[in-house]
Amino acid sequence: QVQLVESGGGLVQPGGSLRLSCAASGFTFSTYVMSWYRQVPGKERELVATISSPSGSTNYADSVKGRFTISRDNGKNTVYLQMNSLKPEDTAVYYCKAAQVRVGLTPYVYWGQGTQVTVSS
Repeated sequence: QVQLVESGGGLVQPGGSLRLSCAASGFTFSTYVMSWYRQVPGKERELVATISSPSGSTNYADSVKGRFTISRDNGKNTVYLQMNSLKPEDTAVYYCKAAQVRVGLTPYVYWGQGTQVTVSS
């Protein structure tokens, strides 16, 4: 059974930091591209950061470049999102996503249940 379980969300003051974790099980984690998305009510889910494997190459949304860092530990089947210099506009539900592209076939895509991040004084 595939599971993606996010943790680490919460309430933080502007300028503060949080570290999100996403623990994966039920699939071969090291062969999947892992991403973090976020969503606020009434808006579409947006991509925050992506990390590939095994190269570990990363991509970030312009809004978080220089503040957020995505990383992964294939030995622990876990992906992380270190969020620094948080702003009120970072407030959202953050979701973990696993994706595996298969040539000529429907890709495998799994989502976590989300974790709330609130940036407020």
